[in-house]
Amino acid sequence: MLKIEDLKVAYGGIQALKGINLEVEEGKIVALIGANGAGKSTTLRSIVGLVKPYSGSITYHGEDLSKIKTKDMVRKGITLVPEGRRVFGNLTVLENLKIGAFYRKDEKEIKKDLEWIYTLFPRLKERTWQQAGTLSGGEQQMLAVGRALMSRPKLLMMDEPSLGLAPLIVKEIFNIIQQIHKEGVTILLIEQNANVSLKVAHQAYVMETGKITLQGTGKELLTNEDVKKAYLGESVHG
Repeated sequence: MLKIEDLKVAYGGIQALKGINLEVEEGKIVALIGANGAGKSTTLRSIVGLVKPYSGSITYHGEDLSKIKTKDMVRKGITLVPEGRRVFGNLTVLENLKIGAFYRKDEKEIKKDLEWIYTLFPRLKERTWQQAGTLSGGEQQMLAVGRALMSRPKLLMMDEPSLGLAPLIVKEIFNIIQQIHKEGVTILLIEQNANVSLKVAHQAYVMETGKITLQGTGKELLTNEDVKKAYLGESVHG
């Protein structure tokens, strides 16, 4: 579905990505984990065209993504839930959700999808008319995910969905990610929280200083000693 080959990106002479290869198969949850500054967000920004690589390729169903404008990616079925949620604080929950359906004209289906999002996130339904800026961090994250789903994505990319959230809320968000996946949405997760992301991921990649250093199934990486030491806070004997 999404294929990144030998991708290289530089900012002002500093190489942020040093020839990475990554694949997201249709119908899978794929996690890209790594410390802050490893190049995870640069990878995402390259996919959606906000950063131009100087070599390598990114294809989506065989189509070169570098030839597609960022704003047109939604029409192709690619949606990003950005880091920091980026909800429109002065608009209501409902208005934020409707912005997600900006390109759609199928009013009946939009209503259906709104109901589906309210079943996924009952808390949003209770707060339909509330200004998004007055929601808690967890509720804003739910709203950001709901807004992305309103575009009916085939590939949903999430940049640090657990960042700054309490453990219970993180658990809830990841349960919902699995539910969304069951509805047939392919998911690419960019996460520092290796523990939760590897538990839900079918396939996972570890990134360090602009390189993919490890890859395997989520289960394989959860039991990998190097991953345990670096990301799961466990000693080799732990």
